[in-house]
Amino acid sequence: MSADLHAIQNLLARFANSFDLKDWDFLSACLASSIHTDYSDLRGTLPEQMSNQRYAELRRIALQDLQTHHLSGNTEIELNDDAANAKVSSIIFRKNKDGQTLHTHCLYQFGLSKSSGQWLINSIVQKVFWSDGQTAIHAGIVK
Repeated sequence: MSADLHAIQNLLARFANSFDLKDWDFLSACLASSIHTDYSDLRGTLPEQMSNQRYAELRRIALQDLQTHHLSGNTEIELNDDAANAKVSSIIFRKNKDGQTLHTHCLYQFGLSKSSGQWLINSIVQKVFWSDGQTAIHAGIVK
Protein backbone atom coordinates (compact mmCIF):
# COMPACT_ATOMS: atom_id res chain seq x y z
CA MET A 1 0.00 0.00 0.00
CA SER A 2 1.36 3.41 -0.89
CA ALA A 3 2.17 5.88 1.87
CA ASP A 4 -0.66 8.17 0.71
CA LEU A 5 -3.25 5.37 0.78
CA HIS A 6 -2.09 4.36 4.24
CA ALA A 7 -2.25 7.98 5.49
CA ILE A 8 -5.77 8.39 4.10
CA GLN A 9 -6.94 5.11 5.68
CA ASN A 10 -5.57 6.28 9.04
CA LEU A 11 -7.19 9.70 8.66
CA LEU A 12 -10.61 8.19 7.93
CA ALA A 13 -10.26 5.87 10.94
CA ARG A 14 -9.25 8.79 13.21
CA PHE A 15 -12.24 10.77 11.93
CA ALA A 16 -14.68 7.97 12.87
CA ASN A 17 -12.98 7.16 16.18
CA SER A 18 -13.05 10.80 17.30
CA PHE A 19 -16.87 10.68 17.41
CA ASP A 20 -16.90 7.60 19.61
CA LEU A 21 -14.17 8.96 21.91
CA LYS A 22 -15.89 12.39 22.05
CA ASP A 23 -12.56 13.97 21.12
CA TRP A 24 -13.77 17.07 19.30
CA ASP A 25 -10.32 18.66 18.98
CA PHE A 26 -9.07 15.46 17.36
CA LEU A 27 -12.07 15.55 15.01
CA SER A 28 -11.34 19.14 14.03
CA ALA A 29 -7.69 18.24 13.35
CA CYS A 30 -8.84 15.69 10.71
CA LEU A 31 -10.48 18.47 8.70
CA ALA A 32 -9.34 21.23 6.37
CA SER A 33 -10.00 24.73 7.71
CA SER A 34 -13.17 24.95 5.59
CA ILE A 35 -15.26 21.93 4.64
CA HIS A 36 -18.26 21.21 2.45
CA THR A 37 -20.88 19.10 4.24
CA ASP A 38 -24.02 17.39 3.02
CA TYR A 39 -26.05 15.53 5.62
CA SER A 40 -29.35 16.17 3.85
CA ASP A 41 -30.31 12.47 3.86
CA LEU A 42 -30.18 12.33 7.67
CA ARG A 43 -31.08 15.86 8.67
CA GLY A 44 -33.19 17.23 5.87
CA THR A 45 -30.88 20.26 5.69
CA LEU A 46 -29.18 21.89 2.73
CA PRO A 47 -25.49 21.27 2.03
CA GLU A 48 -23.25 23.93 3.53
CA GLN A 49 -19.69 25.17 3.85
CA MET A 50 -18.36 25.62 7.39
CA SER A 51 -15.17 25.85 9.40
CA ASN A 52 -13.66 22.73 10.93
CA GLN A 53 -14.28 24.22 14.39
CA ARG A 54 -17.98 24.78 13.64
CA TYR A 55 -18.32 21.24 12.29
CA ALA A 56 -16.80 19.77 15.46
CA GLU A 57 -18.95 21.98 17.70
CA LEU A 58 -22.16 20.94 15.94
CA ARG A 59 -21.22 17.26 16.36
CA ARG A 60 -20.42 17.83 20.04
CA ILE A 61 -23.83 19.41 20.64
CA ALA A 62 -25.68 16.66 18.77
CA LEU A 63 -23.80 13.67 20.17
CA GLN A 64 -22.47 14.60 23.62
CA ASP A 65 -25.24 12.70 25.45
CA LEU A 66 -25.09 9.60 23.24
CA GLN A 67 -22.82 6.59 23.21
CA THR A 68 -21.79 6.00 19.62
CA HIS A 69 -19.88 3.43 17.63
CA HIS A 70 -18.92 4.11 14.02
CA LEU A 71 -18.16 0.80 12.31
CA SER A 72 -16.72 1.23 8.82
CA GLY A 73 -15.51 -0.91 5.95
CA ASN A 74 -15.64 -1.36 2.19
CA THR A 75 -13.31 1.61 1.76
CA GLU A 76 -12.56 2.78 -1.79
CA ILE A 77 -9.91 5.45 -2.32
CA GLU A 78 -9.10 7.22 -5.59
CA LEU A 79 -5.89 9.25 -5.60
CA ASN A 80 -5.17 12.12 -7.98
CA ASP A 81 -1.86 13.75 -6.98
CA ASP A 82 -2.62 15.91 -3.92
CA ALA A 83 -6.37 15.25 -4.03
CA ALA A 84 -8.37 12.13 -3.26
CA ASN A 85 -11.91 10.84 -3.01
CA ALA A 86 -12.97 8.07 -0.66
CA LYS A 87 -16.15 6.08 -0.17
CA VAL A 88 -16.63 4.36 3.18
CA SER A 89 -19.58 2.13 4.06
CA SER A 90 -20.60 2.65 7.70
CA ILE A 91 -23.03 1.71 10.42
CA ILE A 92 -23.42 4.28 13.17
CA PHE A 93 -24.74 2.82 16.42
CA ARG A 94 -26.18 5.31 18.92
CA LYS A 95 -27.60 4.76 22.41
CA ASN A 96 -28.84 7.25 25.00
CA LYS A 97 -28.73 6.93 28.79
CA ASP A 98 -32.24 5.41 28.80
CA GLY A 99 -31.18 2.63 26.45
CA GLN A 100 -33.00 3.98 23.41
CA THR A 101 -31.13 3.44 20.17
CA LEU A 102 -30.80 4.85 16.68
CA HIS A 103 -28.65 3.06 14.13
CA THR A 104 -27.88 4.46 10.69
CA HIS A 105 -26.58 2.46 7.72
CA CYS A 106 -24.85 4.82 5.31
CA LEU A 107 -22.13 5.57 2.80
CA TYR A 108 -19.74 8.43 3.45
CA GLN A 109 -18.18 10.17 0.47
CA PHE A 110 -15.11 12.15 1.45
CA GLY A 111 -13.08 14.68 -0.50
CA LEU A 112 -9.50 15.00 0.70
CA SER A 113 -6.55 17.23 -0.04
CA LYS A 114 -2.87 17.05 0.80
CA SER A 115 -1.13 20.19 1.96
CA SER A 116 2.38 20.40 3.44
CA GLY A 117 2.51 16.60 3.41
CA GLN A 118 -0.68 16.14 5.46
CA TRP A 119 -3.99 14.74 4.21
CA LEU A 120 -7.15 16.47 5.45
CA ILE A 121 -10.86 16.00 4.78
CA ASN A 122 -12.40 18.93 2.87
CA SER A 123 -15.77 17.44 1.94
CA ILE A 124 -18.21 15.07 3.68
CA VAL A 125 -21.36 13.73 2.06
CA GLN A 126 -23.43 11.15 3.92
CA LYS A 127 -25.82 9.00 1.90
CA VAL A 128 -28.25 7.21 4.24
CA PHE A 129 -29.51 3.80 3.19
CA TRP A 130 -31.78 3.39 6.23
CA SER A 131 -32.02 4.04 9.96
CA ASP A 132 -33.54 1.93 12.72
CA GLY A 133 -34.70 3.26 16.08
CA GLN A 134 -35.71 6.47 17.78
CA THR A 135 -34.75 9.60 15.83
CA ALA A 136 -35.76 11.70 18.86
CA ILE A 137 -32.55 10.72 20.70
CA HIS A 138 -30.34 12.50 18.14
CA ALA A 139 -30.29 16.29 18.55
CA GLY A 140 -28.81 16.67 15.05
CA ILE A 141 -31.84 15.27 13.22
CA VAL A 142 -34.52 17.68 12.08
CA LYS A 143 -37.83 16.27 13.30
